[in-house]
Parts: sequence; C-alpha cells; structure tokens
Amino acid sequence: MTIAVFLGALLGAMALGMPIAFALLVCGAALMYHMDMMDAQIIAQNLINGADSFPLMAVPFFMLAGEIMNTGGLSKRIVNVAMAMVGHVRGGLGYVAILASCLLAALSGSAVADAAALSALLVPMMVGAGHDRARSCGLIAAGGIIGPIIPPSIGFIIFGVAANLSISKLFLAGIFPGLLIGLSLVCAWWWAARNENLTPPPRKTTAEVLKTLADGFWALMLPLIIIFGLKFGIFTPTEAAVVCAVYSLFVAVFIYKELKPAQIYGVFVSAARTTAIVMFLVAAALVSAWLITVADLPGQIVGLLEPFMGNKILLMFAMMAVVVIVGTAMDMTPTILILTPVLMPIVMKAGIDPIYFGVLFIINNAIGLITPPVGTVLNVVAGVGKISMDDLMKGVWPFMVAELIMLLLMILFPALVIVPASWFS
Repeated sequence: MTIAVFLGALLGAMALGMPIAFALLVCGAALMYHMDMMDAQIIAQNLINGADSFPLMAVPFFMLAGEIMNTGGLSKRIVNVAMAMVGHVRGGLGYVAILASCLLAALSGSAVADAAALSALLVPMMVGAGHDRARSCGLIAAGGIIGPIIPPSIGFIIFGVAANLSISKLFLAGIFPGLLIGLSLVCAWWWAARNENLTPPPRKTTAEVLKTLADGFWALMLPLIIIFGLKFGIFTPTEAAVVCAVYSLFVAVFIYKELKPAQIYGVFVSAARTTAIVMFLVAAALVSAWLITVADLPGQIVGLLEPFMGNKILLMFAMMAVVVIVGTAMDMTPTILILTPVLMPIVMKAGIDPIYFGVLFIINNAIGLITPPVGTVLNVVAGVGKISMDDLMKGVWPFMVAELIMLLLMILFPALVIVPASWFS
C-alpha cells in the first residue's frame, strides 16, 4: 500500500502538470499523511537540510564553469583541437564530435551544456560537409551524454550525496566507462556513415596541429588539474569545482580575452538560475528520500526483487531495466534522487560494489537524456540544430543502441568498471 501511495501521489501530481520539485513535496506529504505523522515543520526542516550540504556546493560552481567555458572560448578551442587531430579521416567530422564530447565532458560535467556548445559549433560544419542533418544532430546528442560520466560530473555529485558515497571515488571510476561509451559511438558512427562518399577536409600540417594544441593548451590543462588534484587528495570535489570555475574565468578573461567584463554579470546570472532549479529539486527530493526511509519502501521493494537476489547480474539487469523505463519519462536529476534511496539498500544487501552500481546507474540515467518523450538533451539539440524532434529521434537511435549495448557489456563484465577504477584510485 505504501508503494501505491508513493507512486500514485508522485505520478498524479506530475500528470496535473506540477513541476517535479513540487510533485516530490506532494509525494512526501502524502506519505506522511498515510503514515499518520503529518507535520509541515518536518517537511520544512528536511527541505532546508536537503540543500544544506557541502558536497552539493560543487553543483553551482561546475555550472558556472560550464557557462564560462562556452562564453569564454574554451569549448571552441577544444573543438579546434579535435578537428586538428581527427578531422581529416573519412567521416572525420563525426569523430571530431565524439572526441570533442569526451574532452568537453572533462571540463563541464553537464550533458546539456556540452550538447548545446557542440550543436552550435559542429552541426553547421557537418551539414555543410554533406553529412545528414538528423544523423549529425543524433551523434552530437548521444555524445553530449558523456558529460555526466567522465569527471567532473554533476550527476555523480548528486548521486554521491544521496547515496552517501565518496564523490572522488565515483569521479575516478567514471573515467574509463566514459571513454568506453565514446568508443561505442565511434563504432556506431563508422557503421552509420560507412556508405557516405564525402571528401574529408585536408590533413593539418604538423605546424598547424602544434599551433592548435598551443592555442588550446589552457583549456586542455583543466581536466588534468582536476583529475590530478582528486587522485592525490589535493582538493575535494567541491574544492575542485571552485578551482574549475576560477581557472575558467581567469583563462577566459585574461588569456583568451573572449569573455568581456560586461558579460560576466550575465554569465553569473544564467548559472545562478540553473543552479536554483537544480538545488530546489535536490532539496525537495531529499524530503521524499527521508520519508522513503521512514516508510521502509526499500524493504518492500527488496521483497519484490527477492527472486533476483541470488544472482548479481540478473539483479543488475532488473534494476537497470527499471531505470531505463523511468528515464523515458523523467529527467536525470529527479530520477537519481528518487531511485537512489530505493535501490541502494538493495545493492548493499546483494553485495554489489556500490561504486560500480553508481557508475552504471549514472550511465543509464545519462542515456535517459536522449530517450523520448522527455529527453532534455534531445530538446536542446533539436532547438540549436534547427531540426524537428521526429527527425532527430530517427538520427539518434543507432547511437543510443550502441550506448545501451556498452551498458549491457558492463553489466555482464563488471571488471570493465571495477578494474580501471582500482587503477585510478
């Protein structure tokens, strides 16, 4: 009955068109009423405590860093580096998009920011070179979701807070799986573009490549600084976010000189608006998370999954299937916040490595960003790339299937995640 109240209140509020943050508060109030412990003061207290978290302070700084990078020319130089490296090969602009997605993922940690930047920069180039617009936009959308996987990742920060896990370990464990997702896109692009007979741009000379690398040096240094700092314990993920934002601002204003002083206020306001939405959503979700624990919803779901508890791979399949279904109807952040307190007790009881589960959980949620009808990244790419949603869905499916196959391989072979994570840690 408790599960029915939880789902009924949540889905009912969403069906009425209520914003997800408020739907989560309604869901929490419904659970309290059902358990005969209704008290508005408890809701308010948990709402405040939900946002009062030092690790969550990383979110606004990484979002600010992403805004600065796109406005200040760092993202553009990353694309130029990728173009110099692989732009000359057959179907090279597609490989440029994939390589740039991996590099940008190590800068911003936001799928939406990465997809928007790449769509603006690369879609006109790819269409101008003769590539199909739908396929080009689909590839960029699929590449954008690498952002929440390779550190720094806002998704890992939110999951780490909700699951009470080390965000540094999650960051380092996401590096290799994120590169594998990129490799899956390379294979899918090769297959999708194999019959295209297009003349690639001429190969850059060594001098031109070196000049492009020198121009992008300051942008390329940022992921190295973050990974090195986390690896050797120089700073926490929250402190890394501050370093990222300050470094990006310094480079954009004083080195590349593309971010003018008059633009800084607008960049800060844009980042603050996005942050306010995310933080209120997190706070509201943690109210529901507290009540989920009090109502022992995880214990009831453990009972439903009892047939799978003896087989970790089957259990992971079952949980990932739930995440895929939920991800088609809900954005990444609320999915993480709603499902984490429900699934983590099951993971711990089954003896599954929580860091391994967290990586797969975030990958699955990231893929949800390109699954219709919600698909936040799809909507962004459709708008920036000037393409209808129907055409974009046709263009993205080969790449989404490739990413799902890679996720399947990680479920079947956990060593693909666990072993590299031990190297980085």
